[in-house]
Amino acid sequence: MMVKVPVSIIINNYNYSQFLGEAIDSALSQTYVNTEVIVVDDGSTDNSQEIITSYGTQIVPLLKNNGGQASALNAGFEVSRGEIVIFLDADDYLFPHAVERVIAAWEPNVSNVQYRLELVDAQKKFIDTLPRPEIHLDSGDVLPILLKKGRYNCLVTSGNAFSRAALSKILPIPEADYRISADGYLVTLIPFYGEIVSIEEPLGGYRQHGSNLWSISEGVTSERFIKSIKHDFLKYKVLRDKATELGYEVAEDLGLCDYFHLQERLTSLRLDPQNHPVPLDSQLILAYKGFLAVWKDSDFSKKRKLILSTWFLWVGLMPQALAKPAITWLFAPQSRPKAIGSLLKKIRSLTT
Repeated sequence: MMVKVPVSIIINNYNYSQFLGEAIDSALSQTYVNTEVIVVDDGSTDNSQEIITSYGTQIVPLLKNNGGQASALNAGFEVSRGEIVIFLDADDYLFPHAVERVIAAWEPNVSNVQYRLELVDAQKKFIDTLPRPEIHLDSGDVLPILLKKGRYNCLVTSGNAFSRAALSKILPIPEADYRISADGYLVTLIPFYGEIVSIEEPLGGYRQHGSNLWSISEGVTSERFIKSIKHDFLKYKVLRDKATELGYEVAEDLGLCDYFHLQERLTSLRLDPQNHPVPLDSQLILAYKGFLAVWKDSDFSKKRKLILSTWFLWVGLMPQALAKPAITWLFAPQSRPKAIGSLLKKIRSLTT
């Protein structure tokens, strides 16, 4: 019976003409036949619209004025008919069996099936898996984790297949707040309306390139972390609002049990204390909170916990000249000296 379930792949695009054709081709090549492909162009100024119109009736084109990612996802959802919806970023792509695997894993009480992606560069050269292999994807009822930490282990936009019924409860996405990174809104609220199923195999590719919002290809700078921290605070707000609406209690200190959020906060403070978005933060307190979060609120192996907690103490306590290399080597692995890279790979193989 699942073969009869319609699936919508909604591709959102803004000036990604160099990648757009491959994204569309990957959606059209799905082995699951009951799949529609909708391509929303958010007012591109390159030749994206020419590429879209060249596909004729194979796709549903939607050309609109620029309004940001949230507006593109909202517009695509309005014209879609699928009971399962995949929002695919135009610089990413799906493997041919992706929808088929999602359908096989789907259950009636599910709000989202998430799946790993291959992290690749602009030329599709493999870098890693997303998330890294040592990070497990949270499954089932993830609300307790979300309400305590403000985040669970989840995927970026292209790594999710959402229930239409659940999406209908949380859309439209607020367009002013989520011109970018609208997936943060979706993955934060979707667990209120069903369980999460996680597929541990990669079902597509996520490109890391110079135009990505969170790209670190140009080096580690404070701006990237400031944006990420502010984005987290936006997610915490909608999380609190939804929890209050539905009668759930939320931790007062959202983020302070989340080692990843604390990594970014400590990094921002050490790199650019003048522009750090949380004025009352202390590097000693963030290092201590990060240490606790690693040992109390993560499920890594003891060896991995030792490495991460040591990073917090080092970055929090050492002079900036010594702290900055540790920051750079964590967030920009390509910058590591070969000897350090080889050593960390050996350590990682022992801790996965």
